[in-house]
Amino acid sequence: MLMQPSLLLGTHVSIAGGFDKAFRRAEQIGCSTMQIFVKNASQWKAKPLTALDVTSYKTASAGATVAPVIAHAAYLINLCAVDPGVLERSRDGYEDELRRSEALGVAGLVVHPGAHMGAGVNAGLHGIAESLNVIHERTPGFRTLTLLETTAGQGTTLGSSFVQLRTIIDAVRQPDRIGICLDTCHVFAAGADIRTGEGWEAMLAEFDSILGLDRLNVIHVNDSKKDLGSRVDRHEHIGLGRIGLEGFRFLMNDPRLAGIPKILETDKSDDMHEDVENMARLKELIMP
Repeated sequence: MLMQPSLLLGTHVSIAGGFDKAFRRAEQIGCSTMQIFVKNASQWKAKPLTALDVTSYKTASAGATVAPVIAHAAYLINLCAVDPGVLERSRDGYEDELRRSEALGVAGLVVHPGAHMGAGVNAGLHGIAESLNVIHERTPGFRTLTLLETTAGQGTTLGSSFVQLRTIIDAVRQPDRIGICLDTCHVFAAGADIRTGEGWEAMLAEFDSILGLDRLNVIHVNDSKKDLGSRVDRHEHIGLGRIGLEGFRFLMNDPRLAGIPKILETDKSDDMHEDVENMARLKELIMP
């Protein structure tokens, strides 16, 4: 697990202008952890990292109070794509992002598992595992973890159940390189009623039974615009969505999750005041 003794709360931060500016932005709004992209998330290719990029990141990281840093892979990637060309680009694209993350020293790289596009759930899950096996073979000894993200289950998207994620992990030949990113909006939209203490406990007990809490490396903290079980992925600001503040009270006071990075992924303005407000709401929920 990516453990730290103090509250690890932050948000997704832009790397516009350089990695050093991302650290500065995060510190200015009071983040103790953050998530970044390591390249343009809407494009397949990007210029290679330069030695200056790596030095800039490591210098900024060494002097910052923001750690650990989590990266998020491009949304274009589909590790079980049916189209051979898309599958090849997805594998190459994820490998490239993993290499970037490893070079920077990023703790984990979050990726949406994939969408089977009509091939079927079983074929899709094993296709994701095979892609990870191929990528792992190309990147021996890497320390950056692949963090499979829980999904809402929209369309043919996989990863909406803990059993599906377990199936992927069981088919990966190097399972120690795999962790999990739990997204509160996604598990709620997938059917877990985390608005009550009983529902929160049931969800976490299921996670522990199937995946193990030792594999939970990061939590995306997002309210949901859509209803319980809607299977629609739409993030909302904390307390303003269908989960509501009480659901996040359980999260913020659960001692089992105290050292796990909690990352916001809600809409923001350039000044990031929404992140400041969301983090303040979450901190107010912490019981003395």
